[in-house]
Amino acid sequence: MTKVSVDRELCYGSGECVYRVPSVFTMEGGFGAVRAGREDSGDEPEVREAAELCPSQAIVLGTQPA
Repeated sequence: MTKVSVDRELCYGSGECVYRVPSVFTMEGGFGAVRAGREDSGDEPEVREAAELCPSQAIVLGTQPA
């Protein structure tokens, strides 16, 4: 199981993650965030694609959240 998180130090609020996977990502305070309860969604192909295409490279996939 792969965790997904958003590094708020890198995120500049483009909203690409929310556009691509609204079931996993949301906007909080103008920045991307992972919806509560969806932190273990890092193995989903759509989430991996969102991480690859994030313009600020703020989506973190791994065993521990950022």
